[in-house]
Formats: sequence, structure tokens, C-alpha cells
Amino acid sequence: MALSLTQAPPIASQTDSVTATRRALPFGPGERMEYVARYGPWNPGRGSMEVIGVEDIRGRPALHTRFVLKGRMFVSVNYLLESWVDQERMASVRFLQDSDDDPTERDRVYDIYPDRLTYTVNGGEELPSVSDPLDEGALLYHVRTMDLEVGKTYELNRYFRPDRNPVIVKVLRRDTIKVPAGTFNTIVIQPIIKSRGIFSEGGQAHIYLSDDDRRIMVQMRVRLKVGSISLQLTSHQPPTNAIP
Repeated sequence: MALSLTQAPPIASQTDSVTATRRALPFGPGERMEYVARYGPWNPGRGSMEVIGVEDIRGRPALHTRFVLKGRMFVSVNYLLESWVDQERMASVRFLQDSDDDPTERDRVYDIYPDRLTYTVNGGEELPSVSDPLDEGALLYHVRTMDLEVGKTYELNRYFRPDRNPVIVKVLRRDTIKVPAGTFNTIVIQPIIKSRGIFSEGGQAHIYLSDDDRRIMVQMRVRLKVGSISLQLTSHQPPTNAIP
């Protein structure tokens, strides 16, 4: 039985085509968030979001991040977003995605070259990219660095596949919510990418970030092929080494 997402109130039609000012990075190696996946009255899955560490990618340090959702809601549900992000310029340099909703993305590794404005798929020919590229996984961290103003819609022309730009980030409202990890004041955003993943327009993903300097992802509500689920924070381990 699919559950519908709560409709967000109307937001201002104003669009800011310039990326919001970036905040000091609230994350770093060692940060880990764990989630329970709720589907109606059931808790059929688990998720996590973490910065695994800093790794060398083509001679430069890159943050290795991973977002995972696993569960069984009548059918198996598995999502993986694994990103390597240049530590200095905060641009994607490698991306791996595995999605039950989009089987065409399975077993694909994207190598992204910000200096050359290109990317490759599984080592194939170089294709055109964009300046300061981002992927889905990197986007989860980038929004945590933005100064988000309620009622604004931000257009980010930074998705590494140019035909899927602009990425839209709607800042919907502030909300106080209770999850297993506690009660949080949050700011609610809706990211939209022209894709079939969890951030597609059909997915209607709502991300609840803690309304403080940490910008922890407290909750994500998203529509999957099996229905609407809510990822709710159960624990947060702060970074062992924050990045200035």
C-alpha cells in the first residue's frame, strides 16, 4: 500500500540562478549517520550516510562518501550512491550509483575530470561535462554547505551530465520533527534532478536538515516504486577531522 507524501505549502516563485553562499564544511572523515527506513507502521529497512575518509584520486585528495538504503518492502529495495569529491574545490571526481529504480545505472563507474570539463563511463570516451561538477551523492553534502533561505528556489548548473541541468533545490519550510535520535528543528528542502533516481521529480524527495551549523540529514521522505518511505535518523557520529 503506497502512502502519499504530505504536500508542501506553496513557495515563492523567486529563482536564484546563482549558487547560494557556501558555509564552512560541517562534515569530514569519520562522520556517520544511521537511519531506520519506515514504510507505514513497519520498519523494513536501514540506511546510512558517511564520509569514509580521504583517498588519492589521480594525485589529488578526495573525500570518499557513501549513502546506502537497504530493505525489503514486499520487494527488495537497494540504493547506493558512492562519491569521491575533490577536497579543495568540492567537485565530483568519481561516482558510482546502484539503483533498483534505474537498472541502467548498475555496474557503471563515472570518472569525472573537472579541469577538462569531461567525464567517462567505465573508462570509455570522454564526454562533455560542466564546471565544478556534482553527482547525486555529492549533492547530499553540497546542500549542507548552502545558506538556504525559506521560500527560495536555487538553480545549480553543476550536475556532471549537462543534459540533466539545472538541478533544482527548493527550500520549502522550517519544521520541528521527532525521530528516533531525538527532536530537531529542521529546514526542509526538495532537490530535483532530471533522472530516474531518488531525486527525480517523481521521487518527490524531501530532505530535513538540522537547522544549525551541523546541517545533519535528520530525515528523508521519498517515493520509491514500492511506495513512500521515510528514512529517520537513529544516530549521528560527528567527524573525527572537520574540514575548514
